[in-house]
Amino acid sequence: MKSLIAALVFLATPLAAHEFWIEPQAFDYAEGAPIVADILVGSELKGAKYSYNELNFTRFDLVTGDGVETVKGRAGDRPALNMVPSGTGLVTIVHVTRDYSLIYREWELFVNFCTHKDFTWAIDRHLERGLGQERVQERYSRHAKSLVAVGDGAGADREVGLLTEIVALANPYTDDLSGGLPVQVLYQGTPRADVQVELFERNAAGEVAIRLYRTDAEGRAVVDVSPGNFYLVDAVVMLEREVMAETDPAWESLWASLTFAVPR
Repeated sequence: MKSLIAALVFLATPLAAHEFWIEPQAFDYAEGAPIVADILVGSELKGAKYSYNELNFTRFDLVTGDGVETVKGRAGDRPALNMVPSGTGLVTIVHVTRDYSLIYREWELFVNFCTHKDFTWAIDRHLERGLGQERVQERYSRHAKSLVAVGDGAGADREVGLLTEIVALANPYTDDLSGGLPVQVLYQGTPRADVQVELFERNAAGEVAIRLYRTDAEGRAVVDVSPGNFYLVDAVVMLEREVMAETDPAWESLWASLTFAVPR
C-alpha cells in the first residue's frame, strides 16, 4: 500500500507550485471554543493568508458526527474561519474555491508544472492537439479539507462529496500512527489508482520536508508522520478540455488537499 518514491529537504524554488491549504491556529479545541483557521496559498507551507470572501468559494463547511454546518463570516474576516461548531469529536473543515484561470506565457513553466505534479502526458497531449506553446490557458479550483479535534476528538473522516478529495482513513488525534497515516484519494467518488501524493511536513522549528508517494489500486497510500508536526497532503487531477475559442482553457486542474497535525 505504501509507496514512498522520494524525500526532499525544503529548498526555496521559483518553480514550485502554489498549494492551497487550511491551517487551523490549533488542532485541539475544548468543547464550546471557536475553531480558528486561516486559508493560505503558497509554496512549501509558506504562503499568504486570505480573508473570508463569499465570492471566492462555493462551499465552506464544518463537518461533524452531528452533521454539516455552513461557515458564517463577514467579508474581510481574517482568519477566514472563527466559529464554534455545534458538535464535538473529529471535525472536518471543508473549503472549495470558485474556478480560476491561469495563462502560462512561457512553455517551460507549463512543462515544469506538469512534471512536478506527475502528469507529463499532458505535455505530449498538448502538442498532439496542435495547441501553441506561447499561451497555455488553464482553469483550476481547490478542494481543501482540514482535521481538528474538539473535546475528545473521537470520530472518523469521511467522504464529504467533493469533486476530488483526500480522505484520512485513521484519526490523527486518537489512533496509533506509528505505522503512518493511511489516506485515500478520490475523484468523483472513485479511488484514483497509481497517482502521485505529495506530503509537506513542518516541524516545531519551522523546517519543511517534502515526500512523494503513489497510491495503490484502491487509491490508498500510507504517509509517514511524526509526533508534534504539521502536515499537508496534496494530490492534483489534470483534465483535458475542448478548445472552441481563443479564451477557452485547454486544461483544468483540480487540487485536493488535507491538513492535520500529529499530537506529541
